[in-house]
Amino acid sequence: MLPLSPQRLATLRQQAASAMARGQLAQAKTALQQIDLFDTTGADAPFHLSRIAYEEGDRDACLSHLRRAAQRAPGNAKLLIHAAERFRALGAADEALPLYDALAALPGQALKARADKAHTLQLLGRFDEAEAIFRKLIRAHPREAQLYRIFLAARKTPPGDPLLKAMEQLWARKDLAPDQRVHLGYALGKALDETGDPARAFACWSRANAAQREAAPFDLAAQDREFDAVIAAQSALPQGTASGAPAPIFVTGMPRSGTTLVERILSAHSRVGAGGELGHALRLSYQVFGAGEEMQPITDAAKMRAFAERYRRLARRDVPGESPVITDKSILSYLVIGLLHAAIPDARFVVVQRDPRDIALSIWRNHFVTGTHRYGNDLADLAHSIKRFRAIVAQWQAALPGVIHQIRYEDLVTDPEPQSRALIAAAGLEWQDACLAPQDSSAAVKTLSVAQVRQPIHAGRARGWQKYEQQLAPFIRAWGDDPWD
Repeated sequence: MLPLSPQRLATLRQQAASAMARGQLAQAKTALQQIDLFDTTGADAPFHLSRIAYEEGDRDACLSHLRRAAQRAPGNAKLLIHAAERFRALGAADEALPLYDALAALPGQALKARADKAHTLQLLGRFDEAEAIFRKLIRAHPREAQLYRIFLAARKTPPGDPLLKAMEQLWARKDLAPDQRVHLGYALGKALDETGDPARAFACWSRANAAQREAAPFDLAAQDREFDAVIAAQSALPQGTASGAPAPIFVTGMPRSGTTLVERILSAHSRVGAGGELGHALRLSYQVFGAGEEMQPITDAAKMRAFAERYRRLARRDVPGESPVITDKSILSYLVIGLLHAAIPDARFVVVQRDPRDIALSIWRNHFVTGTHRYGNDLADLAHSIKRFRAIVAQWQAALPGVIHQIRYEDLVTDPEPQSRALIAAAGLEWQDACLAPQDSSAAVKTLSVAQVRQPIHAGRARGWQKYEQQLAPFIRAWGDDPWD
């Protein structure tokens, strides 16, 4: 085979770039494959081929191309960061670890790369290794508040821990940047809660939430209109498509309601793969049928088939292995239960309910990326949002009797076996004893529950709000006379 001339390679590169810019992935792929065949040292072709494979839903090809790209460009920070994030997202977190080591050796990358490596170790349940890295980083960078927050999210603070004193000293500084104060507020609040100072803990969380609210204002009425339009668009859905693989179990509920625990119980089954918060259902529905208030009545059966096929392809890409059943615990999938039930007829639906006061406290005390779950930065908005969630679920239950399996978190943690058996049955699966020991799974955890779900199921996670009843008064007032259960 004759080598390509430099001129021909340049032409192919230009063609590939132009096709990528226009979204013409097939044309770009053809040109990139020719480049990759002859250029055995460059990283650009395998990098862009990995991007195309990702969009096509081909997990194995995406990872294979990324491995070659990373090997060919060990000094390209941007490429290594992308590769590490992709490995984590596609269930290959172990492969991200050496990339963080390579990044740490590059100028200006050491702090973030080592912190990202430690966080990845947490997700993998390798807490001791993560702790050693975090403690070393904190000693070297005591004013980096984000280090405290990420580290302590997976570890309880014992009384007298030197980290508590270090955080309090940092909290007292007047020159602490606002974004750093947000991170520190959640970390210090957690530590104070664990060491027996709830009043000061809540004050730290309140200040952190107020700072996030200022950075990302929230329009509750606009979100109500958005959700109403999405529900209304699903009032006259056409006939669904045929069953296929993978068959999804949608586990949904408010954040911090116990969806991760429920997913771990399900994914302990030998036929189930854990997808985590895939996020495809609502995003694809917005892409195909209109975003938010722009969503029109869904009546096109062909679009529904395309929606279902695209969902399955992306879900297969993002869940490692070939499990015939997968879980998808995307929080907002409850908005499109009607669409999902019609378009994916073999889908199952599990809604997790929890005492609203515990949900509110847990959202209030935990850090979410600024701009996400913005209702969570105000206690009155939290009450409204939880009530709205319950009303939407009740609407789906009335419209689709027998389709949704509801489970109460408090019942699950106080009496796990009958609740777990009912859950597995609702998923259409035969019982397996492994489902009673979800903590034994070695799969990575991608949520804030990274430490909790690696413990045996226990009732100590319920009724935590009682310690903060006085501080939760704005939430309780906004909740009004509606029952808690």
